[in-house]
Amino acid sequence: MKKLLFGLILLLAAGAGALYLSPSALIGSVQLVERGLAGLSSKQIQVDNGQITYYEGGPADAETIVMIHGFGANRDNWLRFARHFTDRYHVIALDLPGFGESSKQDANYDVASQAERLQAFLKALDIEQAHLIGNSMGGHIAALYAARHPEQVVTLALLDNSGVTSPKQSEMFERIERGEPNPLVVRKAEDFETLMNFVFVSPPPLPDSLKRHFAEQSMANQAHYDRIFAQLRERYIPLEPELPKISAPTLLLWGEQDRVLDVSSIEVMKPLLRQPSVVIMKDCGHAPMIERPEETAGHYQAFLESKRY
Repeated sequence: MKKLLFGLILLLAAGAGALYLSPSALIGSVQLVERGLAGLSSKQIQVDNGQITYYEGGPADAETIVMIHGFGANRDNWLRFARHFTDRYHVIALDLPGFGESSKQDANYDVASQAERLQAFLKALDIEQAHLIGNSMGGHIAALYAARHPEQVVTLALLDNSGVTSPKQSEMFERIERGEPNPLVVRKAEDFETLMNFVFVSPPPLPDSLKRHFAEQSMANQAHYDRIFAQLRERYIPLEPELPKISAPTLLLWGEQDRVLDVSSIEVMKPLLRQPSVVIMKDCGHAPMIERPEETAGHYQAFLESKRY
């Protein structure tokens, strides 16, 4: 209740001053509200040669959930989802190196390299075991990590993950094969609206000023994201040989209308996993934890409860 009251007070303050704030200041105010509601704090840690920024919250002595975002995204993707877990779990949501506020170096950002960085990050935080949940590219990284470090993963949840060849090719890869621009990379201002409509069935409402701000941020990262996407394809690691190595119970959760990665990927993954559970959300796109955070959290909580030993 105290957390909710704190959030409502901040939300009212942010709303009252919205007309007078710059978009970046308004975003900062909204993030402060969302972090307060989720019970998360922003932190940084030096890992190897780079800095990783992350959210942390919940009881320090509880089981840990590590949340891993997708391509072109950041830790904020998990804020509304995470609020449902910080009362009972120690929650970590990180900006992967190369994204968000973490270091952006001249380095490789393929999934294998990121899985190694994830291991170094968890070691730096003295986390020996965790529940991993990842979306899109983050799911690919989480699955690879679970295959290579099975003793460190209690459960695994994959939300619309990349890494498998689906029986039905997704609309995104159909476009890319036709030589069209990657719909996940914003090159001009109007591309941001297109991106939102491509990723979501029902995009989260945003005022025009914030849409312009996010578009400008995305355009500033265009070359960086193009390079990372090229690395992901050139240094691609298929999950099909890796999935049988995963010993942890695994949730496959997908938006049925995902245009980025087709829901038919589940048909490939389920037979290869030792302990699969499947949830398909109707009228939902590529990022269920953003589009329908409460419902997605409910499915994930049910999965965690069902796998307690």
